[in-house]
Amino acid sequence: MFMIVSISLFAGCTGGSKGNELTGEVKIDGSSTVFPITEAITEEFLAKNRYVRIPVGVSGTGGGFKKFTADEIDINDASRPIKDKEKQLAEQNGIEYVELRVAYDGLSVVVNPENNWVDSLTVEELNKIWSPDSKVKTWSDVRPEWPDEEIKFYSPGTDSGTFDYFTEAINGESGAIRADITPSEDDNVLAQGIGGDKNAIGFFGFAYYEANVDKIKAVKVDNGSGPVEPTLESIKSGQYAPLSRPLFIYVNKESMVRPEVKAYLKFYLENAGILAEEVGYVALPDDEYAKELELILEDK
Repeated sequence: MFMIVSISLFAGCTGGSKGNELTGEVKIDGSSTVFPITEAITEEFLAKNRYVRIPVGVSGTGGGFKKFTADEIDINDASRPIKDKEKQLAEQNGIEYVELRVAYDGLSVVVNPENNWVDSLTVEELNKIWSPDSKVKTWSDVRPEWPDEEIKFYSPGTDSGTFDYFTEAINGESGAIRADITPSEDDNVLAQGIGGDKNAIGFFGFAYYEANVDKIKAVKVDNGSGPVEPTLESIKSGQYAPLSRPLFIYVNKESMVRPEVKAYLKFYLENAGILAEEVGYVALPDDEYAKELELILEDK
C-alpha cells in the first residue's frame, strides 16, 4: 500500500533563504520502518524552518530506491542496504550517494494476544512456517501439541526492506516466501489484521510492535541460545538474533549542495539518537553519529 505524508508548513519554491530563513524542498520516500524516525525529525526541523517543504512518501525501501535511482527524490529511507541492481541503476543515471546509518531495529514476529500457545519459535520453526515450500497450514503442523487451527499469514509487501531482510535471514534468500501471505506496505494495516485474527502471525519493525502492543503479542525467537524477546536492550546488545538490523537513509550527493538539504541532514544526525529511541528504536553510539555528521559537513 502506497502512502505519502506531506509534512510541511509553508512551501518555498527554490532552495536558499527567505530573509534569514531557509526555503526550498527536501523530497523523501522509502521504508515504512524508518518512517517514524524521519517523521519525528522532520516535524522538529519544520518547527524551526517554516518555509521548507518536506513531503515524506512511504512506498517501501524498494519503492523508494526506484525513485532515488531515477533522481526523483533527495533521500531514501531504507531498512536494508542498497542492492547491487539498485547500485547499477544509480550509476547508469549518474546518481552518487551517501549511505548513513540512523538507528538499529529488531524485526518483530508477532501473533494475536488471544494466542496463548505460542510463546517462542526457533529459527528453524520460522523457516518451516515461512519458506516458499512450506507445508505448514495449521498450528499443529508447527508443533503437534498446538491447536489444529488454520494460520493466517501477514507480511510486508515485496517492496519492503523488512520483507527482504526477514526472508534472507530466515529463508536464506531475499524475496523467498510462501505464496499464501496477506501483504501490505503499511505496517499499521498488518498490525490491525493480526490484532483482529486469533490465528494470525506476521512480522514488521519493532516500533510498530511497540505502537500496537495492546493489539498484538511479540514472539520470542530462539537462535540456538534460548528464546529472546525483542526489547531495546536485546536489540542493542545483538542478543536478539538474527533479526536485529541497522536502518539507513541514502542521500543523493547532488542534493546535498542545496542549503535546505544540508541543513536537514545536519539536524537529522544531531537528533536521530534521541528521536529514534522516542519512537521505539535503538540509537547508534554517539561517535557514529558524529562521524557521519563530519562526512556530511565536509562533503561539497
